[in-house]
Formats: sequence, structure tokens, C-alpha cells
Amino acid sequence: MNREEIRELAAVYALGGLDGEDRARFEALLQSGDAEATAALRDFERTLADLAAESAEAPPPSVKAHLMERIVAEGREELPRAVVTPFRWRRALWPAALAAGIAAIAAIAVGLSISASYEKRLDALAREAVVLKDEIERERRLDAILRDRDTEIVTLSGREPAPAARARMIWNAHAGGLLVAAGLPPTPAGKAYQLWAIVGKNPPVSAGVFTVDAKGAGSLRVPPLTGVGKVDVFAVTLEPAGGLPAPSGHMYLAGKS
Repeated sequence: MNREEIRELAAVYALGGLDGEDRARFEALLQSGDAEATAALRDFERTLADLAAESAEAPPPSVKAHLMERIVAEGREELPRAVVTPFRWRRALWPAALAAGIAAIAAIAVGLSISASYEKRLDALAREAVVLKDEIERERRLDAILRDRDTEIVTLSGREPAPAARARMIWNAHAGGLLVAAGLPPTPAGKAYQLWAIVGKNPPVSAGVFTVDAKGAGSLRVPPLTGVGKVDVFAVTLEPAGGLPAPSGHMYLAGKS
């Protein structure tokens, strides 16, 4: 698989929408430790998780109390090093990994004298714990999107003058979305591709602009669109850089929700 195919599959796999032969091919890459597939998956997982950040609700105080009880009960194990594995395989390890990390820091802080070397070790463990907490929080948000019945994957097909182009739009009206495109002509100077959301007979709503690389691949993170609920059609046109209030150029991609 080339770079564009890997990124396209990674985007859909991150949302659990990949099946059949494509799923088997992509998971084979992950299991073999393919760096590009792993990096692409983590990139899209992080992006999708961030989509829900603004709408995420803070957990009640009881959650923190329960977590602290678990930390004490877990024992004092060394904080494990981060291992890159697919999202679904990591999910079950989050609570234990977080508890182990915090417990390790607590054990060192209490049991060791505060020397220069131990202070450096404590600082390193604290940084690792912060990174681990951030990753858990991002993936908690992604899990919320995965469980939302309103989340959908829309396939966009190429139109003239780029019939071989393709894209997939992962969309949630409350959290926003992510467009992953491939096979588009390189973006001309002074131009940009613009994504449109069309609802019924209403005028198209701009969902953002993006460019593509020399191979025609590009992506666009889309925030929630004010006043837009169920989108009937997503479309991509070529417009002046910065975009326009209404489409004026050729339509390169389109797909019904």
C-alpha cells in the first residue's frame, strides 16, 4: 500500500469503520510494526479525540475519589514505557497504566531520599505520567465519539475533472469531523480545495479549505457547523485560496450522507 492508501485506511480504522479485506490488510501492517501505519493511526485517533474536547463534560467528584482508591490498591509498580498499539487493544489497559504510573511516582517520593539523581528520576516519571494522562484523556474523548450513534462515515467519489479522486468524511454534528482525501490534482498556486456541507435545498455551508501534497493527498479537520444538523451531501470544489462564501469552481468530490 502507498502512503495515501495507508492514511485513508487509518482514518476509517480509527473510527471502527474498516472491515473485510481492508481491515485485515491494515491490521497486518500494525502487527508487523509498520511505522507509517502506526503513526497515521495515532495521528487520526488524536485528531478525532480532540474533536470532542469542547463538548466533553467534566467527571463528577466521585470519579476522582474512586480513582484515588484504585491507585492505593494497585500496588507500587514501575511506570510502563509507552507502547504503540492499536486503539482497541490499548483501551483495557488505561486504568491500570494510569494507576501504575501514579503509584510509581508516589513510591519513589516517599521511599527515597531527595538526592539530585532521585530528583531527576522523579521529574522524568512526572513527565511520563502527564503524557500518559493526556493520551488517556484524548482516547476517552475518541471513545465518546465511537459510541455516539450520530457518528457516520461518508464516502466521496471523484467528479470531473478528477474522476479517480476519492475521500472519506468522518462526521459527527456535535463534535465535528475529519475529511481524508486522495487522488486530487495538486493544488494550483493561489487556489485551495473547499469543503461544503449541503442540507436540503439550503445554500451550501463552507466547512473549511485545504490543500494537497504532490501526490494529491490531504486532510481537513472540521469543527461543528453552527446551525447545521444532518448533512445530506458533502462536496469539494476548487476555489481561490482562503475560500469563498459560496461555491464557484469545479466540483471535484461529492458524497451523500
